[in-house]
Amino acid sequence: MLEIVLAVLAAAGLATGIAAVVWLLLSTKKGGNQLERSREEAANAVTVAEEEKRNILLQAQEAALKIREAGDKEITEQRRELNRMERRYIQREEQLDRKVEGLEQQESELEERETHAKSELQKAEDLKHLHNRELERIASLSIDDARGIVLKRGEEEASHELARRYYELEKEHQTRADDNARRILTLAINRLATDVVSESTTAVVSLPNDEMKGRLIGREGRNIRALEAHTGVDIIVDDTPGIVTLSCFDPVRREIARLAMTQLVKDGRIQPTRIEEAVNRAERDIEETMWRAGEEATFEVGVSGLDAELVKLLGRLKYRYSYGENVLTHSIEVGLLAGMLASEVGANVQMARAGGLLHDIGKALTHEIPGPHAEIGYDLTTRNGVGALVCNCVLEHHDDDHTSIESFLVAAADAISAARPGARKESIEQYTRRLRELEDMAYSFDGVQRAFAIQAGREVRVMVSPLDVDDVACASLARNIAGKVSKDLQFPGQIKITVIRETREESIAR
Repeated sequence: MLEIVLAVLAAAGLATGIAAVVWLLLSTKKGGNQLERSREEAANAVTVAEEEKRNILLQAQEAALKIREAGDKEITEQRRELNRMERRYIQREEQLDRKVEGLEQQESELEERETHAKSELQKAEDLKHLHNRELERIASLSIDDARGIVLKRGEEEASHELARRYYELEKEHQTRADDNARRILTLAINRLATDVVSESTTAVVSLPNDEMKGRLIGREGRNIRALEAHTGVDIIVDDTPGIVTLSCFDPVRREIARLAMTQLVKDGRIQPTRIEEAVNRAERDIEETMWRAGEEATFEVGVSGLDAELVKLLGRLKYRYSYGENVLTHSIEVGLLAGMLASEVGANVQMARAGGLLHDIGKALTHEIPGPHAEIGYDLTTRNGVGALVCNCVLEHHDDDHTSIESFLVAAADAISAARPGARKESIEQYTRRLRELEDMAYSFDGVQRAFAIQAGREVRVMVSPLDVDDVACASLARNIAGKVSKDLQFPGQIKITVIRETREESIAR
């Protein structure tokens, strides 16, 4: 490499000198009279070129020497590093060889232990079979029979222990839970008091005189037929002085007919054309009344942002009754109660109020859409943009399982509103049938001797046999009867199940 650099530098210097000579020769041709001077200049140029050549060669030799020394130093360092790496690899290889030898030795020992363990396991299995055959011979029972006896006894003991533990925990926390629940419910109920209303499937229109009955009937009954056709209600004109009775299961149509007939009686001009006009006017008035009632209900409960259809359906509940209780009044009461309960337990007050107000919204359409009112209400609220939490409150207000605390509070408020004295009424047939069903459910459990439905069906007292049911089993029996009643019966409020167990001993003194 050094020789090549020197040759290049020499060639460069020689080329420079030749170029100078050529230039001088050319100059000589142009100026013949300066030939001698040109020769001298050429000789001087050659001398200078040779001096520069020597200097360049010397510098090149010095540079080449430095490059060689740096390369030798770098090669020496690389060799040292390679030697160190080689030593480390050799050490690692030796360590791996030692580990492999140790693993092979451990594997051999494990194989020997496994063989010994299998041999001992086989001996243990043989001894177990001999032991089992001897036990079967002594006990006169097979293994499956003995296992069944042990499992059955274990299940009985575990069930009894769980029932006993549950009984103790229930007694331990019952007082505190009852006091807290009583405080919350008392505060909520005391903050709300509403009037009691009653249901009726008939309406009465007062007449100024009995002559008006003939005008209502009309010639050959055309007026009364027109009224019944336009309103969809049955009009009963009897011997009762001064009144006409309207009968219909749809309260909205019955109210439209009452308003229309009141207007006709007041006007005095009763004919098919006037009847149609009066009915249309009454329908418009009822629509406005229902809308106003729905708005007032939302204002009273403090729920805003409801769709117009839901507000109108809420107002429709003004003319809907359930067990003698006005459904709109009941919905307002449940909304207020649910909000009060939510504020006591730290739940979402606004969601609880909305769920309570809308929980029976499906009853507005039960005459038109088949299915349970809770499902109808859930579909209505979902379709009209109500939040999922409120929709679940509507769907679950008659269920035992709830997806949120607000849903549970709405169900509790519904039960409180329905259970308060005077809120609802039912026929004597329904009342006696419910009492009979409660007693029959209690008799369906083993160990029950007598059952009595008391306090208007709000409590069932069950007498059990002391030989068949112990004190711990009494608690389980009460829970089981309550669960069956909740699952199979529909009832307002709540029903208390009381299980009584007593032991009586008699002796006669002679």
